Amino acid sequence: MARWLPRSTDLTRFCQKLNRVKTLEDDMMETSFNRCLSTIDLTLLGIGGMVGSGLYVLTGTVAKEIAGPAVIVSFIIAGFASLLAALCYAEFGARVPKTGSAYMFTYLSVGEIWAFLIGWNVLLEYMIGGAAVARAWSGYLDSIFNHKIKNFTETHVGAWQVPFLARYPDFLAAAILLVATAFISFGAKVSSWLNHVFSAISMGVILFILIMGFVLAQPKNWSAQEGGFAPYGLSGIMAGTATCFYAFVGFDVIAASSEEARNPQRAVPRAIAFSLGLATGAYILVSVVLTLMVPWHTLDPDSALADAFYRRGYAWAGFLVATGSICAMNTVLLSNLFSLPRIVYAMAEDGLFFQVFSRVHPRTQVPVVGIVVFGLLMALLALVFDLEALVQFLSIGTLLAYTFVAASIIVLRFQQHKGDVPAPGASSRPNAEPHEGPSGGELKEYESFSDKLHLVDRDKSKEQREPGQLKAAFEPYLEFLSDFYPGEVVTVAVVTLMVSAICLCSILVFGNTHLHLPTWSYSLLLVLFSLGFLLSLLLIWAHEQQHSTQTFQIPLVPLSPALSIILNIYLMLKLSYMTWLRFAVWLLLGLLVYFGYGIWHSKENLREPRAQRVSARYVVFPGGSLEERVQAVQPSCQPATGLPDTDTDDCKR
Repeated sequence: MARWLPRSTDLTRFCQKLNRVKTLEDDMMETSFNRCLSTIDLTLLGIGGMVGSGLYVLTGTVAKEIAGPAVIVSFIIAGFASLLAALCYAEFGARVPKTGSAYMFTYLSVGEIWAFLIGWNVLLEYMIGGAAVARAWSGYLDSIFNHKIKNFTETHVGAWQVPFLARYPDFLAAAILLVATAFISFGAKVSSWLNHVFSAISMGVILFILIMGFVLAQPKNWSAQEGGFAPYGLSGIMAGTATCFYAFVGFDVIAASSEEARNPQRAVPRAIAFSLGLATGAYILVSVVLTLMVPWHTLDPDSALADAFYRRGYAWAGFLVATGSICAMNTVLLSNLFSLPRIVYAMAEDGLFFQVFSRVHPRTQVPVVGIVVFGLLMALLALVFDLEALVQFLSIGTLLAYTFVAASIIVLRFQQHKGDVPAPGASSRPNAEPHEGPSGGELKEYESFSDKLHLVDRDKSKEQREPGQLKAAFEPYLEFLSDFYPGEVVTVAVVTLMVSAICLCSILVFGNTHLHLPTWSYSLLLVLFSLGFLLSLLLIWAHEQQHSTQTFQIPLVPLSPALSIILNIYLMLKLSYMTWLRFAVWLLLGLLVYFGYGIWHSKENLREPRAQRVSARYVVFPGGSLEERVQAVQPSCQPATGLPDTDTDDCKR
């Protein structure tokens, strides 16, 4: 029976396949897309992706059902957590101007299977986002006509009473998605122009809401008579924060569009900062005026802002808000349909997804197959599914992507440079293999003579430490860590940090409620996992990191990404168990796709055999000084895996 058990070498090779990282081309500005987007274009894309149904629908839903007027605090916390994640996206988007967003960033730093799962979840995130916005768009238009569309559909088509499905099929939502899909397929220029028009109308409506809302504000709506400012307490605020993350999903459209930016090194960080700042301010101020205009417990979750103006006697204002909100939601639809096919393209281009989605139309320079297919899938989701169920599912995918991007920033920052471009995925070990020399000492074997010269130069000036090496100030105290290759200790510390964060957040969320821990064990576990998190953070900080003045870098690394990680994990654990169950089912489907197709067609899998061939090798014998003796060694005559047998014949000759 032991014959059927896998050998350790096979398991090792299999794990290496799962964790292999993407190799970047030398010229990262070369692309099959059209680099035509400016900083303003990207900023408006980001604003359009964030200011839509989250502003016109979620503010009312969260205020009435989850947090009350404290929805303001929920948006502040969600905005801060999104800022930490946005800074990570900004650094990656500037350094690696390739489409793919969180999928690409994870593939460069963490590994292939993790990148695929992140990309798989991002696909669902964008599909759900587009479907949810389309249903909100339909609901607002229906409210203008006094719900006549809804009544007509229920009367002539019928109503459903099935969990997670809408009460009636929303044909209007499906139709608007099909129309938006047609416009997106005409190219980036057309999409950007449409986004400009709708964004201008949306910002004008928001300005009107703020001015008119503060005029009609009544502070008594926050009084104890109406339930107070935070009727659901801290738990309601944090639960509302997890849901409010849906509002800030849109900023990653900027990173996904970096391959179509004219100057991504400058445009991507600026566009992310401008769009996130403006969107966060808009959410906070609109939440203030909404909960001050009418009591929070009387809000209409489907069309809160328009209904609030109707009830205050300004029917014309409610009509204007409903019309403007439709324009805002159009920008979100365009944003989702713009980003989704590009992420699918990135996965297909790397061989992890079906190759048909990597085709780019020669005239419009967009992945038209992905646009059409996923536009149809979005329309199907909008036709039958319930908005609230979709929003809850969306939050978990977003938070998971933010967590992996933050971890990728730490890993990438402590990797070694490769010229002017960081080598994400290249091993931090020099291309050397230790052997025993003739004098009994250790000799090192290199794949190129330049590797040997590089290490000799490094020995001559140890004060110039490379990223991933232990800082000189910590060597007397952590000397045992000097034996590891640069970046290895940091990678282990990042894994330990994430495990500690998961355990710490689990105790905070479930310790008193589901686990019913006594006070002493609750406190002890909090202290232990907090120490594990802090020690991992300090261990990372004790190593040298990359410092670049050419592109944007997130400040306070590793602290900023670590805060993003722990906050994202906490918010994920606040989501319902049904959300996690549906998420697990989706992950299992993704694993079937990866092991059935992606792992076999990956371009990195095709690149591996060529990477094993070495044309010449050098052995360095240790001596008493830096002037070491170098001896050339002929390559082995055994054919490498995947190479033809003619190599053996060449050696014989």
